[in-house]
Amino acid sequence: MKRLYGLIAILLIFLGFAFVKENHQQSAQKTGTPTVGILQLLSHPALDAIHKGIIHGLAEEGYHVNKNIKIDFQNAQNDQSNLKTMSARFVNEHANVMIGIATPAAQALANASSTTPVVLGAITDPKGADLVKSNTRPGTNVTGVSDQAPLKAQLKLIQKIMPNMKTLGIIYTSSDDSATAQYHQFAAICKQEHVKLKAYSIANTNDLNQVAQQMVSQVDAVYVPTDNTVASAMQTLVATANAKKVPVFPAVDTMVKAGGLATLSINQYKLGVETGKMTAAILRGKNPATTPIHFERRGEMTINLAAAKKLGITLPSDVVKEAQQHGEVFK
Repeated sequence: MKRLYGLIAILLIFLGFAFVKENHQQSAQKTGTPTVGILQLLSHPALDAIHKGIIHGLAEEGYHVNKNIKIDFQNAQNDQSNLKTMSARFVNEHANVMIGIATPAAQALANASSTTPVVLGAITDPKGADLVKSNTRPGTNVTGVSDQAPLKAQLKLIQKIMPNMKTLGIIYTSSDDSATAQYHQFAAICKQEHVKLKAYSIANTNDLNQVAQQMVSQVDAVYVPTDNTVASAMQTLVATANAKKVPVFPAVDTMVKAGGLATLSINQYKLGVETGKMTAAILRGKNPATTPIHFERRGEMTINLAAAKKLGITLPSDVVKEAQQHGEVFK
């Protein structure tokens, strides 16, 4: 009999624990703490800056991590199978909003769900990547922020620093939709401005060293569009170019820090902040289908004085002054 009472007591304790746990789960659900899934293509300074900016932007709008919002951050490390698996993870956990940092990440999220809101974390060409029907009225569950670079202004900067340039090279990843689109846009501008442009493409980072060696022997300067693959191997490109005294002009400020000479670019961290704010608006009920893509139009001058010294290039005084007053200077 004592054994029976003991078993009954154990059973009651177990049922009580289960009841408390269930009530706790129900209470958590009732609080409505939203889940935001952030999928980043790979690790490099530009994408990392966007991620940090997103967290800041959410906080500015009252959404604080581990207080009133849950962030599920996944890094695919440039693996397509990871992108698919991680996107499915967000859908299965019923994330309220999913954020894609870099075009392949955003495409994976859009393919995973046609109902869960997807916010683009600085995607160069949303319409060209088939993520939206139009940039002004997306018409789907996708909207977000574009990191489209001020290409014409960047070309003017290169010409100003390199007035005797005869041939400009551009290197990009052929499988990157955004980088390819930017190449075509830049090529059209070069044609209009009568600048001789020579294009070089890579399939992955394994190609970079060989292609870069060929390129720097044939051009006077190198332009790098917003390209995540090239950015992840920027040090290799810079080392190869520096050996031939060929300056590298990236589209992105963080690539200047990694050894590029100069750029007039959109600040990646600020793009992340805008992404976070747009995510907050959607969490409050804003409809992605009618929310226009946000384009940041103001570029900031970023220069690398250490790179200029290695290359034996004297940057124009007004360029240096603008970077000091309104942009960023790396020494």
